[in-house]
Amino acid sequence: MKQLPLTLKEPVPSPSLLLDTHKVESNIEQMIGIAGENFRERLRPHLKTHKMSALTKIQIKKGITKFKASTIKEAEMAATIEAKDILLAHQPVGPNIDRLKNLVESFPKTSFAAITDNISTAKTIAKKIGAPSQPFRLFIDINCGMNRTGISFDKPIAPLRESIANDDSSIFSGFHIYDGHLHQPSIDSRKKSVLEIKEQIFNHLKPSTKDEVIVGGSPTFALWAELSEWNLSPGTVTLWDQGYSNLFPDLNFEIAAHLLTRVISKPNKNLLCLDLGHKSVAAENPLEKRVYFPEIETYKIISQSEEHLVIECPESDKFEIGQHLIGYPQHICPTVALHSKANLIINNNITSKSWEVTSRNRV
Repeated sequence: MKQLPLTLKEPVPSPSLLLDTHKVESNIEQMIGIAGENFRERLRPHLKTHKMSALTKIQIKKGITKFKASTIKEAEMAATIEAKDILLAHQPVGPNIDRLKNLVESFPKTSFAAITDNISTAKTIAKKIGAPSQPFRLFIDINCGMNRTGISFDKPIAPLRESIANDDSSIFSGFHIYDGHLHQPSIDSRKKSVLEIKEQIFNHLKPSTKDEVIVGGSPTFALWAELSEWNLSPGTVTLWDQGYSNLFPDLNFEIAAHLLTRVISKPNKNLLCLDLGHKSVAAENPLEKRVYFPEIETYKIISQSEEHLVIECPESDKFEIGQHLIGYPQHICPTVALHSKANLIINNNITSKSWEVTSRNRV
């Protein structure tokens, strides 16, 4: 993975999230190309990766009109810039149903929908948000093996589908099938799993041509595009990250989001302390797999706390206190949520221009 060196001439503080606008556009174009000529109908990209109005506007300008959101704030962000169709792919319960209702009422030009996996919640959503004069769209969430949410293929689907369809205040719109558990590096292994899920969809769900079937995530995006005519909801492909770059070399997206950090101390021999703690890069992965430094040939991450990251580096003498470094996050989605804005990389120059992470907050 060859990267051109980045130039820093402006006073950009660290730690900061950086976004290469050229690579963002390139990734969006590649996503559109994979979806094919019918991309306007098939693509429903996920907003959770970037959470940015500016980036969503680029997607809309290129002809994408449908989106998927994990939070009501993400849905609100897209509705504010006049996205036409937004699916809340996180079953709303409790006060979030009322928040979604307020969103629907505030943006009448946008068509909203939500996922559900049980009759009780579906009825509550329909009663609070929908009406016979304006029924609310619901998708049935299917558990295809991730075991996080949804109804598994071996459980009865028909009762929920009939309940939604027979309620005057709701519309059955289709199925939401997220395969986030498929992370096999081998494309053949991933393809085998996708084909198995596809067979189960036909055998157990029996979707009609009117049903919108939304399948896959980023690792299986290209496979579902090739092996089905259903709709696609990749997310990470817009920014990409070190984790997916390592796992899926068959997906030729570019890492568009970086982290700017600086050496703040050299506490001992061969040690560098950087200002890149838990608050600036996602920490859910093992210590050695949270961030990658392409400019350092040999190093080992030995500790991380809220504001600090310490690496052991034989060539530490080459680095001065205050020197900046670039890091590639292992997992970009939760890393973006740690930053209020992203400074832009334009023509390999790190600039003070920025995009707001508009829907960073959940409430």
